[in-house]
Amino acid sequence: MSFLIAAFVLGVACGLRALVGLAAVSWAASGQHLPLQGTWVSFLGNRITSYISSVLAIGEIINDKFPKTPSRLVPPQFGARIVIGALTGSAIGLSQGNPVMGALVGIIGSVVGTLAGAKGRALAAKLFGRDLPAALLEDVLAVALAFVAIAMLR
Repeated sequence: MSFLIAAFVLGVACGLRALVGLAAVSWAASGQHLPLQGTWVSFLGNRITSYISSVLAIGEIINDKFPKTPSRLVPPQFGARIVIGALTGSAIGLSQGNPVMGALVGIIGSVVGTLAGAKGRALAAKLFGRDLPAALLEDVLAVALAFVAIAMLR
């Protein structure tokens, strides 16, 4: 049952910063904390995948601060968060023999993270009087949730 909570929490992290969740799963798999060998997502356990996903996650975090970055609520960005939430949730589920439940819970978490993240960031930006502190707070939250989710699997 704890794997479902971990999949949900990681899904929420994907809703905040999609690639942070993917990088977390990749590092967990490459460090043998998430057994994915012999599964269709075993590529996540390759060390090179961990490095690439981390670079992409950092790029996403940087890109998020630009004013021309589209809203996470537009279909391509929302869809990407859902797909990555499903992928990361499925990977967690596969490690426990239940990829479908993991994927479904990851999707739910990513929808919650996307919608709540947009509302929360708008509220925080209003409180701070500008967006950058709210965006940085959201970055920290996404990374912290990813760490918590992976730690729950150990």
